[in-house]
Formats: sequence, structure tokens, C-alpha cells
Amino acid sequence: MMDWTDRHCRMFHRQITRHTWLYTEMVTTGALLHGDVPRHLDFNAEEHPVALQLGGSEPEDLAKSARLGEQWGYDEINLNCGCPSERVQKGAFGACLMGEPALVADCVKAMRDAVSIDVTVKHRIGIDDVESYDFVRDFVGTIADAGCRTFIVHARNAILKGLSPKENREIPPLKYDFAYRLKQDFPALEILINGGIKTIAEIDAHLQHVDGVMLGREAYHNPFLMAGFDARYYGELDGGLQPTRNDVIVAMTEYARVQLALHGDGGKGLRLNSITRHMLGLMAGMPGARAFRQTLSDSKRLALGDPALLMEALSHTQLVTLE
Repeated sequence: MMDWTDRHCRMFHRQITRHTWLYTEMVTTGALLHGDVPRHLDFNAEEHPVALQLGGSEPEDLAKSARLGEQWGYDEINLNCGCPSERVQKGAFGACLMGEPALVADCVKAMRDAVSIDVTVKHRIGIDDVESYDFVRDFVGTIADAGCRTFIVHARNAILKGLSPKENREIPPLKYDFAYRLKQDFPALEILINGGIKTIAEIDAHLQHVDGVMLGREAYHNPFLMAGFDARYYGELDGGLQPTRNDVIVAMTEYARVQLALHGDGGKGLRLNSITRHMLGLMAGMPGARAFRQTLSDSKRLALGDPALLMEALSHTQLVTLE
């Protein structure tokens, strides 16, 4: 979810679900050790629980980056061993790390030695034409021996050459049974499943076999799917009520006002679009959804930097009537 799940996106999602774990976009060790640390790691306190996802392959660099993540207050450090993009491969990390389980184990051990919070791994079930379950079983077993207890399994192979990242999310067949078998073979580990999951019914079905479910694109494009998660999966609702889309818009309007006041800087800093771009799917499937999206995508209106645009977008739906 690089360039997608930034702090504004996570803050938006947090208005919909209070207890679901949120993950950052992947942050490379180079960006943290040689770049602008606050820009990459700053987040809103309301985002908890939130995990920092790291990309890298040098144990020492990952240990330093994990330590930074803990110091900044993240609740978990996640190592990405699933991203198939070429720019990630050039750095010798992401999905290509699945071909080097001993190195991943060294990375995990170095991070676990550096922090007191959980270190987890997100990975694919195979790379290129490796179709055997034994491959991912041995990968997980090797990393588990280094102390990792939680694995997020994207149940597709990663094709490292010839497919784009988008194609890698669609073309390799889903093999959910591989994740199920991992849970059977490693009952003491926490196994979460990811890949192509879009409905509550699908989530419920997977939870019969594994410990958790991760949503990616569906959570972004149809975010209000998560509105029932707190009650259904965590048995808890803050204030006793499920949030409405109206509630979310009102909260994000105030959030935008505060953020623009702090960081707007006359168009040179934060822009309203940095917040609203993540919200286009909020009305998915609802009357007025198209007008809602069009209003929040109006470049001229966005350039004015007035958060009232969110309430105007809401007025185009049948949820409320504004005077």
C-alpha cells in the first residue's frame, strides 16, 4: 500500500473502526536512516494500534529502524517480504527475500533484539514458478525459529519478473489453503491471511481456519465495510454506537481544519487533497456516491483549502440535507 496508507488515510480509517490494527505504507530503512524521520514516522495518537511496516534486508539497518519505530510509539514492527515491485527488488528486499529465509531470520532476530514490541513478517506463498507448499512451510519454519510468532500470508505467489505490482495482485492464483495448512502445521503461531478478500462473509469463512484477516485494496476502496468490525470482531463499540458516514465526515472535517492550520503554509505545505483523496470510497454503493467523489476531486475547490468542501460533498448524498 505504498503511497496509500499514510497518516491521513489511517486517521480516516480510525474514524470508522477503533480497534482494527492499521499498518503504515512500507518505509525503507534507507528513508529512515538517511532521510526525514519525522516525515516518515510521525502519526496521530488516535491511530493506535498501528504497526510500522519496514522494507530492508540488512539486519543492522533494520534493527536501527525498528528501534526508531519503537521510540516513535508504534505498537508493532512488520517486515515486508511480499512486495513484488521492481524498485523494491533493486534494493534486494520485499518478495525476493523469500528466496533467502536464513537472511530474513537474521533480520528478524536483529529487530527482536533491538525492540520490546512485536516483530512480524508479511510474505507471499511462493516466488515465480515455485508452487510447492513445502517452500512457504520451510520459510515460515525458519523465521519462526528466529522468534517471529506472527505471519501475514498473502496467499499468492509473487512473480518477480514480467508482472507489474497490480498484475501480481490479480494474476497469480489465490491458494488460501496454503495459509490454512500453515496454521495446521504451526498451531502455536499466529497466522493471518491476505489477498482478494472483500466481504464480511469471506472474512468469517477465513476465520474458521486462521487467526486473522488483513484487508488491503478493499479497505481503501470500500472503507465503510469496516464500520461493523469493532462490534463483530472485537466485541466492543466506543460510546455504544456504530459510526455513521455522517459521523466520519464531521470528524474528518475537523481533522482537516486542524491539520491545515498546523501544516498548510499557503499551499507549500499540506494540501486538502492529501486528506480527501483517501475518502473517495466512503460512499461506495450509496445514492449520490458519484457526486460525492466529484466534489472531493474538484481541483479548483480543493486548491482553496476549505475543509467545508467535505460537508458540501456529503450534501450531495441522501444521508443528510444541509440548509
